[in-house]
Amino acid sequence: MPAHRPGSLRPTPTAIACALAALLAMTAALSGTASAADRHPSPRPGDDHWAGSQILKHEGGAITPGGLADDPPSLASVEGVDVSSHQGNVAWSSLWSSGVRFAYVKATEGTTYKNPYFTQQYTGSYNVGMIRGSYHFALPDVSSGATQANYFVSSGGGWSRDGKTLPGALDIEYNPYGSSCYGKSQSAMVSWIKDFTSTYRSRTGRDPVIYTSTNWWKTCTGNSSAFGSVNPLWVPRYGSSVGELPAGWSFHTIWQYTSSGPIVGDHNRFNGAYDRLQALANG
Repeated sequence: MPAHRPGSLRPTPTAIACALAALLAMTAALSGTASAADRHPSPRPGDDHWAGSQILKHEGGAITPGGLADDPPSLASVEGVDVSSHQGNVAWSSLWSSGVRFAYVKATEGTTYKNPYFTQQYTGSYNVGMIRGSYHFALPDVSSGATQANYFVSSGGGWSRDGKTLPGALDIEYNPYGSSCYGKSQSAMVSWIKDFTSTYRSRTGRDPVIYTSTNWWKTCTGNSSAFGSVNPLWVPRYGSSVGELPAGWSFHTIWQYTSSGPIVGDHNRFNGAYDRLQALANG
């Protein structure tokens, strides 16, 4: 066996160059195959994004010192709230006593997050007599609309004709992690929303409510009018009136009119009398 002198096993410059090239190629391959979830932080309970959290950040609102926006018009309406893990365990009996009669509860976000307080919030609102539904916070850059609709329905976003369950809602607003429109063109965003809504309907038999702001809708869908005749509109505007609506909708179904109301913050008004709210629940 030949003896190896000190340094005789030291790699040659050519060998070093080849090794570095192989390492760089492996790194590039791993980067290219990283999943959307790897590139996109999964929300944690402490980082919960709720309906309107990004609307308030990007658009602000006219909130009075007392916590409520100017009194909404005194037409027939029903008081409601929306909640997420941001509120934790909710005092539903207190809300019922204050006149709240419906609630939307965040169930999911993207394809990995489930609200850890969902059972207390969804069941608790039902147990005090409220009509309630659930909503999904969309992340259109991590998966298809169909994938997120299926995740939502399988994780608390379903519907039943029991008179107490509202159709699920798609919360589509500014991206809390990056560019406002999730890196999608206006036409691609419209296609994504259609993918979600059509899948939700095929799974539940109901057309989902769409939660969005007029400004975001104009920017990210080109003010598409494709959904107004089918999907009920839940619109946030923290002021004295609901304001301009997105194209395609001649009226709103739910108005989120403040983010700093009693007990839970987000308060809503259903646009109609209680029997119309029941009709929405019954389909």
